[in-house]
Amino acid sequence: MNHSHNHGTSRFSTLNQDLARRYWYTVAGFVGALCVIRGVNFYKARIRLRRRAARSVACPTKPSNQFLELWATLTAVIREISGPQLYVPLRGLSWLTPPPLGRVVVLLVYWIIIVYMMAIHVSVKDAFYWERIGYRNAWVTITQLPLLYLLATKCNVIGFLVGTSHERLNWLHRWVGRTMFVTATVHGWHFYTDWARADFVEYQLKMMPSIKYGLGAWAVLLWTMVAGLAPLRRVAYEVFVAQHILSAAFLLWLVYVHIPDSARYNVWFAIAALCLDRVCRVALLMGQNVQLFPDKSKCQGGRRIGHAAQLTAVGDSVAVITIKDVHFTWRAGQHLYLWLPSIGMAEAHPYTIACAHSLPETCVCNSIQLVVRKHRGFSRRLCEAASRPGGPKKVTAFISGPYGAPPCWDIYETVVLISASTGASFTLPILESLVQGSETNCVKRVEFLLVARQGEEVDFYVGRLHELIRRAKEVGIALGVLVAITRDPTATDGPATRIRACDGPSSSELSSSSPAGGAGQEKSAATALPAEVDVEHRRPRSAGRMSTESTDSHVVYLSTRPDVAALIRRAVEATTGETSVVVCGGPSLSSRVRNCVAALSDERAVHKGTGAQGIHLHVEEYSF
Repeated sequence: MNHSHNHGTSRFSTLNQDLARRYWYTVAGFVGALCVIRGVNFYKARIRLRRRAARSVACPTKPSNQFLELWATLTAVIREISGPQLYVPLRGLSWLTPPPLGRVVVLLVYWIIIVYMMAIHVSVKDAFYWERIGYRNAWVTITQLPLLYLLATKCNVIGFLVGTSHERLNWLHRWVGRTMFVTATVHGWHFYTDWARADFVEYQLKMMPSIKYGLGAWAVLLWTMVAGLAPLRRVAYEVFVAQHILSAAFLLWLVYVHIPDSARYNVWFAIAALCLDRVCRVALLMGQNVQLFPDKSKCQGGRRIGHAAQLTAVGDSVAVITIKDVHFTWRAGQHLYLWLPSIGMAEAHPYTIACAHSLPETCVCNSIQLVVRKHRGFSRRLCEAASRPGGPKKVTAFISGPYGAPPCWDIYETVVLISASTGASFTLPILESLVQGSETNCVKRVEFLLVARQGEEVDFYVGRLHELIRRAKEVGIALGVLVAITRDPTATDGPATRIRACDGPSSSELSSSSPAGGAGQEKSAATALPAEVDVEHRRPRSAGRMSTESTDSHVVYLSTRPDVAALIRRAVEATTGETSVVVCGGPSLSSRVRNCVAALSDERAVHKGTGAQGIHLHVEEYSF
């Protein structure tokens, strides 16, 4: 495709441009359908909360009319199809784990559309066979360009319309880019073959300089696809982000020079998406970090630029960041981007807001906390700064956000919250919001599971859990808390130092335990677990199914991996309404929960005439 050779493009332009329009009609149709689904789900949520406020029925989460019953059945079928995921457990190869089945179906549909565009009315054996296929795939490639950049933005127009956030669309952004690489390869290969058959490859390269720009654009796509593979992306994520931004800008310039005038609107479309994103992000950054008339009466707030932040070490590998006087409200499950110039001058990293409300113990009225686990790079430097002698370190912080569009957590009868290590920064605020809004939500029971390798990773959360247990008891929510520390059982740091040995119920008692609140229900969180260890005496227990619990008989501590499937099953079977399962952790835990929920939903035939109610699943895993 060359803007100086419009006579070549005009020969096939009518059908190619028509296919380009059909592509965007199809994208708009899918987005519109998702908007309709979002609207129906919003109506369903309002109905449930209205019935809960009126106290007109005992179970407001059950469908209230025939339309909602049909909708619940369709939703259950889609959930069962989209949930399962095959996990690759091989060490060093887990990044090859394929997407969940639902995403695979979406990709297959997308590829069917692309293959149709590549193949329709193109295979005609005449003098223009190779050229026709080359031009067709050029249009298929360039037509996808705006979608690639739309899906890459943080202030995402598509996400805003369908009710999701940019990080949950990032996987599709990567796959659209890989698809573009394939279609661009087919485009270039057919032109090269056509020229090679006529033996004037060198002549074409000399006479059409734009071909070199096309080869450059193809090379950028190849580099971006290879650099975006998980193992390389995670080696130095900051470097990956910097080169990815430069590659994206360079690609637009190369494509603009390579393509004819009739196709350049796609490049301008992509540029417009990037500019809109940058304008919105700058506006968010300025609005959250600049106050023209700060309130100087606040003891540590009232800054004109930035926020006062305090770094506190929790053990050797976890740091808590308290950011004071933020200028926004947020919902449980949202995240923000944090910039600490004194720690990383040119680095902004996403972190989940680890509290559902302003912190009452801080001196500034609207403060938030973030929990950071030490890995490499920025997080390592941050944890080292927090661990330096002299008490909590005070720094200046800049934030951008909040981002994320979490679902409504308060429209389910039972909520199961499962997290690994600092994944509790996502699930604990949900628990806080449910306990605080108990008078207006449908939740009657919550099961909370926290898995970590060592005690210091959960110390921060356990302290807040005890307060939430007390609050849940006051408002009438049955809350069961299970903390599993899976590191060497001889370790005694963290919560393990507070564990006392006690004999737990037998497996038969666990399987028949009452779903009502109280200590008996909370102990049942250890059902179907393997033999455990007496941490206090540092020796293995000989009994088969024993549990250890804190001295307040509310938090059950384990020293082995819990049976997640048994925990979910027990919560679902004890519920008369709909259940929500929320998981935040690594791919292994997430895939295990996905498969468990899908299998349990299919086994119980939810919303298919058995009377069993649905199981909602939300998996939180940043796909960066």
